[in-house]
Amino acid sequence: MATMVGLAFVFLFMFPISSHVRALSSNYYDHTCPHLESIVVSAVKKAISNDKTVPAALLRMHFHDCFIRGCDASVLLNSKGNNKAEKDGPPNISLHAFYVIDEAKKALEASCPGIVSCADVLALAARDAVSLSGGPTWDVPKGRKDGRISLASETRQLPAPTFNISQLQQNFAQRGLSIEDLVALSGGHTLGFSHCSSFQNRIHNFNATLDVDPTMQPSFAARLRSVCPAHNQIKSAGSPLDSTNLVFDNAYYKLLLQGKSIFSSDQALLTTPKTKALVSKFASSQKAFEKAFVDSMIKMSSLTGGQEIRLDCRVVR
Repeated sequence: MATMVGLAFVFLFMFPISSHVRALSSNYYDHTCPHLESIVVSAVKKAISNDKTVPAALLRMHFHDCFIRGCDASVLLNSKGNNKAEKDGPPNISLHAFYVIDEAKKALEASCPGIVSCADVLALAARDAVSLSGGPTWDVPKGRKDGRISLASETRQLPAPTFNISQLQQNFAQRGLSIEDLVALSGGHTLGFSHCSSFQNRIHNFNATLDVDPTMQPSFAARLRSVCPAHNQIKSAGSPLDSTNLVFDNAYYKLLLQGKSIFSSDQALLTTPKTKALVSKFASSQKAFEKAFVDSMIKMSSLTGGQEIRLDCRVVR
């Protein structure tokens, strides 16, 4: 989910990640804000009509929120004074489309003031991003609260695109997420784009004897090398994460089996029998992938950790 490299893997025992004590409910706002879901989907649709990269941005934003202190909208908070917030941490510099959450929240404050958390808005927007891109829809459990702490230093907790399978498994396990969740949620890479810096390690100076990762399909690697030369100076240069990067489908898994994955962390899914079997399963069945993805999204988005309902998603009350 992270798209920046060079992050040291750190053990997370020092950091509170999540708490499962707050019960979420799909009908949490049925009486207090009955038009919630239509308001959020309207904001997402409007944004997508102007910018096709919005779905990938919202899905990634939700992942990055949930992996630090639970799904508490801490990723939305602005830096203030000497406190550098999560959104300004290295893996999050390329996050965008925060305005979509702002627009939805503004409309909600007009309809049902002080009721809906920013964390719930982001969870709903991520679901809508998937469904509006041709993917599945699902009932989002609601009732999250917004967090008051956002630290750029804690973005080191995010899984890096350079991680191997043991690092990925440990990172997910610390959040109560299984190997099945890891493989299913990695399918979120069906949407989006990566800058060269996140996969440079695979196409230049791979190791002491090889320039290119030998697991990459040669012509695919050559194309990436032409887009991202060794001393690339073009900040916008990079590659779509799969061949249909505006459509939520299972192409990511099919390409992974063909040696056409972008990140080391993608390729890592082929390095154990269990994860490889899941990749093959999802490559052969869009239905199986969608069911697993929905189950894992609900599980991940149920990691809670906030304390308040923000009126402005970028500022604590």
